[in-house]
Amino acid sequence: MFCADSSSWIPYLAGESGSDVKLLETCLQQQSVIMCPVVLTELLSDPSRSYQARMSLLEIPLLELKDGFWMRAGITRSELLKLKLRAALADSLIAQFCIDHKIPLHARDTDFRPFAKYSGLELVLHGLVN
Repeated sequence: MFCADSSSWIPYLAGESGSDVKLLETCLQQQSVIMCPVVLTELLSDPSRSYQARMSLLEIPLLELKDGFWMRAGITRSELLKLKLRAALADSLIAQFCIDHKIPLHARDTDFRPFAKYSGLELVLHGLVN
């Protein structure tokens, strides 16, 4: 079981190739992908996304919000900002969901590296974006 960031979902939905796209295809067939609510929101926000694609995304099980999530997410982000590291709000929330559930995050976006180095996120990077 793993969670994929929008940086991996977007190429998948566009029919592109890559190790993360191949993994998503396989794991969707095996029903071993779980969706982060923040990633789902990002994906559903694309006005060009088809109705069929939106409905398919909504079928993927969601990670649940655990008690104290907002405090932990804020503290995690604060600790990275103290170190003068990039910690965008959406990335902080995505990382915290995965940290809380002890589930790896697959992404093309290197912005998650500080969360892996300092906050306990299990990160699997694929074809890099940044």
